[in-house]
Amino acid sequence: MRNDKHLAVKLRKKGLSYNKISKELGIPKSTMHYWFKDLKWSKVIKKDLTEKAKIQSTRRLRAVIKAQRKRWGDRRKKFREDAIKEFPILKSNPLFLANLMLYWAEGDSNVRSSCTRLSNTDPKMIRIFSNFLRYVCSIPRERIRVMMILYPDLDEKTCMKFWSRASCVPKNQFYKTQFIYGRHPTRRLSYGVCLISVTGGELREKVSVWTDLYQKELKNMRE
Repeated sequence: MRNDKHLAVKLRKKGLSYNKISKELGIPKSTMHYWFKDLKWSKVIKKDLTEKAKIQSTRRLRAVIKAQRKRWGDRRKKFREDAIKEFPILKSNPLFLANLMLYWAEGDSNVRSSCTRLSNTDPKMIRIFSNFLRYVCSIPRERIRVMMILYPDLDEKTCMKFWSRASCVPKNQFYKTQFIYGRHPTRRLSYGVCLISVTGGELREKVSVWTDLYQKELKNMRE
């Protein structure tokens, strides 16, 4: 044991951590903690090792973030290229064009969002957008989500039944209902506001490209 401690001290003074010494000598870390806990020079080494670990951890984190950004950038580029290729075919579909205009006017304008979302009080608009997601964009129905925004005096179950029919989305795919509490917490809309959405960067990127391309076509038509 005395020889083990001697070797452990030599390795510790070289700046090795408890983990490395333990692997090399087979000494439990708890034993080394007992040996070195009151030694100032060991505490200095521990502080240096902690600082080095923080630096290495920061570097690894930056490398991971950089790699993730590159992967997303490559995916985003592919999504946009695919959207450009698909546009000449899709633009002959009235449902496609109607929803581009609808999303342009009523859709989520947050460019950083990965969610393709539309809110409206008109069930016909919600149905049209649901059809666009399912039949034009080929989004499986189980990926489509709905959220309701209601005044407190509206019956949640009644409204959920109404919007489930309008959106063709089952009730178990509804998010938690948001209630409006303000100066007028009484019925102002018969069934509240419906938000229909799909999460995923691919569709959001494509819709953005399609909208830009259609705007350019409209501009060229005017000129």
